[in-house]
Amino acid sequence: MSDIAQEAWRKYLIQLQAHPLRTKAITAGILAGCSDLIAQKISGVKRLQLRRLLLIMLYGFAYSGPFGHFLHKLMDIIFRGKKGSKTVAKKVLLEQLTSSPWNNFFFMMYYGLVVEGRPWGLVRSKVRKDYPTIQLTAWKFWPIVGWINYQYMPLQFRVLFHSFVASCWAIFLNLKARSVAIKKA
Repeated sequence: MSDIAQEAWRKYLIQLQAHPLRTKAITAGILAGCSDLIAQKISGVKRLQLRRLLLIMLYGFAYSGPFGHFLHKLMDIIFRGKKGSKTVAKKVLLEQLTSSPWNNFFFMMYYGLVVEGRPWGLVRSKVRKDYPTIQLTAWKFWPIVGWINYQYMPLQFRVLFHSFVASCWAIFLNLKARSVAIKKA
């Protein structure tokens, strides 16, 4: 690792230790913005949609980062002192039955209502149509991520790891949302 990267990582760890919620929120916002930038490029957007990018960053900063911070703290409280594969499986199952459906639903609502500025009726129809497929796809992908996260990541790095993987997932969700918008245009 280069000296610059090592120094940046050292400073990041200091911020993570001193200001965990703020650092995780900023990290989630930046990663969400990167994922949207990539999604825009992949989907063939000719001119960067800055408003969209900033709203996606806001989602990461104001919702995704803080939600992950408190979710992982809560999981450690619920399963305090318990270790092993059974505990990891219970954490993954609990996360997949609660926060996974909620986060996918919330993202779809936020994207439709806030990012795209669509009326409630259209967003509701889109969520009814696409949510089951998105959630089923999530249940094929996220349990593996959850297992790795709970089994191998220390608590302070779980949101960072989750946010990084969520950036890839958000590219999928963005492209899914965009493909439906293009079909209707």
